[in-house]
Amino acid sequence: MENKQDRPGAVAIGPRFIASGGFDVLYREGMALIEEVAAYLDGAGREDSRTLPRDASFIYATESMRLTTRLMQIASWLLLQRAVQEGEITPENGRTEKEKVKFSATPSDRGGPGWDELPAVLTGYIAKGDRLYERVVQFDKLERGEVSSGGSIGRQDGVADQLSRLQSAFGAGAKLK
Repeated sequence: MENKQDRPGAVAIGPRFIASGGFDVLYREGMALIEEVAAYLDGAGREDSRTLPRDASFIYATESMRLTTRLMQIASWLLLQRAVQEGEITPENGRTEKEKVKFSATPSDRGGPGWDELPAVLTGYIAKGDRLYERVVQFDKLERGEVSSGGSIGRQDGVADQLSRLQSAFGAGAKLK
């Protein structure tokens, strides 16, 4: 199987993202969100859930479980990535361990009776969790060389997108390293 990073004209973005401090920002944001959600669900979230009507209470339980599961998967991935960066494990071991981290897909069936009655704090955390998930998945794809030069990491004007635009501006044969 051909590694996309070995193709002529391909740009290895993952290492540049790490070197630029992009991973550190992602790591800090991810771990902060995990702590915020845990504090909410263990504190004010318990109180919020007690006052909900039955349909909303069921959705609250389902969505808080989905969110917690996804954030723990993200935490595992972030901690493995950090361990590789800091030399605690080899890149090969990191890749092997990351293969064991299976991300939950974003549910397509959110909504329904009771959704609109969920606390705004919870729906805000769900949205933040979804955005974090997308950024981690994009970073993982970049690291594996699975994102074309038109991909981005959680931003419309991502580094890969900018590199793609520069390549287009300077001709198809331009190599940006």
